[in-house]
Amino acid sequence: MRKIALISEHASPLASVGSTDCGGQNIYVAHLARQLGTRGYLVDVFTRRDKALLPEVVAFAPNVHVIHVPAGPPVQVPKEQLLPYMDAFGEFLVEFIRHDPVGYDVLHANFFMSGLAALQARRALGIPLVMTFHALGKVRRLHQGSTDGFPDARFDIEDTLVRVSDCVVAECPQDLDDLVSLYGADPGRISTVPCGFDGAEFAPVARHAARRELGWQRDAFSVLQLGRLVPRKGIDNVIRALGCLRRDHGMRAALYVVGGNAEQPSVQATPEIGRLQGVAKEEGVADSVVFVGRRGRDTLRLFYSAADVFVTTPWYEPFGITPVEAMACGAPVIGADVGGIRSTVVDGQTGYLVPPKAPAALAARLATLATDPAHARQLGEAGRRRAQRHFTWAGVAQLMEAVYAGVCAGACPITAGARRAAA
Repeated sequence: MRKIALISEHASPLASVGSTDCGGQNIYVAHLARQLGTRGYLVDVFTRRDKALLPEVVAFAPNVHVIHVPAGPPVQVPKEQLLPYMDAFGEFLVEFIRHDPVGYDVLHANFFMSGLAALQARRALGIPLVMTFHALGKVRRLHQGSTDGFPDARFDIEDTLVRVSDCVVAECPQDLDDLVSLYGADPGRISTVPCGFDGAEFAPVARHAARRELGWQRDAFSVLQLGRLVPRKGIDNVIRALGCLRRDHGMRAALYVVGGNAEQPSVQATPEIGRLQGVAKEEGVADSVVFVGRRGRDTLRLFYSAADVFVTTPWYEPFGITPVEAMACGAPVIGADVGGIRSTVVDGQTGYLVPPKAPAALAARLATLATDPAHARQLGEAGRRRAQRHFTWAGVAQLMEAVYAGVCAGACPITAGARRAAA
């Protein structure tokens, strides 16, 4: 039995997903850890202690424990401000691993700061390092410019990690291309392994039953946006598309926005809601936009199943787990033609791809689905089959197991299965 150290400095598997810094990476780490535990591995997830009373070790799932690392103040700190604490994180990691009675076979770092901390353990203890970035600093800076809160030091750290990691995991073909073109990565040392969904969490629910439980109108054309409420997710674009739909196509739609920093939606808890409310008022659709608040993952299948279409149009997206979850629930997906979304959504087969920041193009696709519900159902069913075939967490863990075995044997395999999953 092998033992794996999953390192995820700001994204704990124990956190409530949907708030500002809790999203896809939390889900990725939680489900990968569970699946590896199910497959017989011992897994420790190292994440920063962000509350004073958290115990050092928490049992998370069979064979899986979460280790809270004392690095920086034991309070929530925006991830953009965590870099100064990574030396302390790495020092703790080295000592913890050095005194572990079993010993770790692989370090799997998630995000560049985790990679920086893991480098200390790799250098001190000689344990192979697998690196998943989840987002690349150079890509983020291209899209966010001066609003990017990470320091420029991120670029050199990522360059080093790309060069010295035993294997870099790309989450989609676009991620691989960015690693090669922007970082000079050796394609032979990159394995492509996607993200996934859990079939126990996400499966279709009869639409009318889901709407009845959520209190939605039975027959209104309903659009769902679900995820973190931050500007780069392009929720304002979806709201503007509702305005275009009303003005240019003479059609109305209800938009449900799920996410935020609290279950009760408020500008105080989630300032982005205030900005989005202003956009809705400007577009004349304030009466059609409902901010739901954050919801537990045990209820999300109801939202995906209740919607006529799931829409996500971020400026950029390293992978994007929500389209896969929506597909697993049988919802057609309209996504921005960026990053991982262009490899999960098949244009014209499981939904549509549209340019980001293009509300008129999005509105045209919404009108197509609203006027042809049979076609929308066909897209949703095709998406469900695609999700089941390519994007389960069990399949992801199997591919990752091959990556771990490869680095332990001194290689970084790009398996046929990984290629098929990314296709």
